[in-house]
Amino acid sequence: MLLTQRTLNYRHRHADSTLFYASQKILLPWRKCEETGMSGRAAQQAVIQDHAAYLEGTHNFQADIEKLANSALIGTVLETVMLATNMRFAAVARVTADRWVACRTVDEVNFGLSSGDEIEIQSTFCQSVRDTSQKVLFNDAATDDVYGGHPIAAKFGIVSYASIPIYRSDGTFFGTLCAIDTEPRDVKHPRAVAMLEMFADIIGRGLETEERLEAQEQMVSHERELSRIQEEFVAVLGHDLRNPVAALDAGFRMLDREPMSEKAQTVLPLMRSSLRRMNDLINNIMLHAKARLGGGIRISAEPDAPLAEAITQVVEEVRAACPDHEIALELQLDRPVSCDAPRVAQAISNLMSNAVRHGTPGTLISVRGLIDANGIEISVANNGAAVPDELRQDLFHPFRRGAHAAGEGLGLGLYIASSIATAHNGRIEVTCESGTTTFNFRIPLLSAVIEAN
Repeated sequence: MLLTQRTLNYRHRHADSTLFYASQKILLPWRKCEETGMSGRAAQQAVIQDHAAYLEGTHNFQADIEKLANSALIGTVLETVMLATNMRFAAVARVTADRWVACRTVDEVNFGLSSGDEIEIQSTFCQSVRDTSQKVLFNDAATDDVYGGHPIAAKFGIVSYASIPIYRSDGTFFGTLCAIDTEPRDVKHPRAVAMLEMFADIIGRGLETEERLEAQEQMVSHERELSRIQEEFVAVLGHDLRNPVAALDAGFRMLDREPMSEKAQTVLPLMRSSLRRMNDLINNIMLHAKARLGGGIRISAEPDAPLAEAITQVVEEVRAACPDHEIALELQLDRPVSCDAPRVAQAISNLMSNAVRHGTPGTLISVRGLIDANGIEISVANNGAAVPDELRQDLFHPFRRGAHAAGEGLGLGLYIASSIATAHNGRIEVTCESGTTTFNFRIPLLSAVIEAN
């Protein structure tokens, strides 16, 4: 009954027969439903839809309407069409074999058609446009050679009219660009026709662009969700692997206190070295996953952090796990420092693991730390081949590995170390001189307890 009230309002407000006929035409499908026993809005929606369905988000052509109704380009096109032709109604309609739906309208004649409103396809010239792929144009229905006295024009009081087919770039038919007035207008002028055809082409290409962007956004959203699921899986996996690794480490410590044969004394350190590498991988995976899921690596700085003790501990762990490598440690951390000591120690451990993998076997690995007016600097140096120039720009990106890396790794170590430095408002620099590669971990002096990403 909503449309019935609309019709009564039109009849009271407007004497122009065009409005009355247009409203009656919209009512026809509802009346047919009433005659067959259907009643109410549910029956109306079964046959025809209107602006309310679009506002509710339930329109059969919701996606098409939204693309056009929310487009600034389409609004500009319709306003330009009206200015250039002096027509007082312009619209883009979605047209199928049995549906005519207004997607975007500019209405100065008060036809009462808004986005989502539908009229019977048989009551439009657009059915002919769709079937024949030919535009429909007339300046004055009373005098036009082809459309003079046409029943649709007569019933709706249409005097001048233009309907141009809109095709997507793949050639499929979408709908029409329409312009209507109840007074004669010169829409058949070659310039007006060229303009209307150009705008119809722009709309078609714009639709294709919007659909491609929408498809790409959906694909990106799907990839992000897949990435999130994968990262959650990796985080859970890394967490669950910690227990068996801890059990193995406890077992190795127990065996270390037991009498062992000469062969066992040789094999056990190798097993502990493998276990340490496994633990490093798990820690890097866990931190990477948490950083990705939580928006970055988080640090909790202490005002008097036990940095020297933390670095000494990781150096001793590497020495025990890699007895074939000589590691020199020199720390001059002679004042209280504010940092997240466990995280800094993890970064230095990753730099040392990198030195073990890439350094020349049997050569010295040097770890030095000091504090000066600029902050804290901890360097890890090893002898070996220089880092290739083409690799340096990606060296601190995740999952990047050198072509000649010895041992196993995921390419997360340097990325995690760099992220920890960044979280402290610092950085890592790499230099290669005279056969020595040095990674310098630099962070500023922090004056208070912080928690940052």
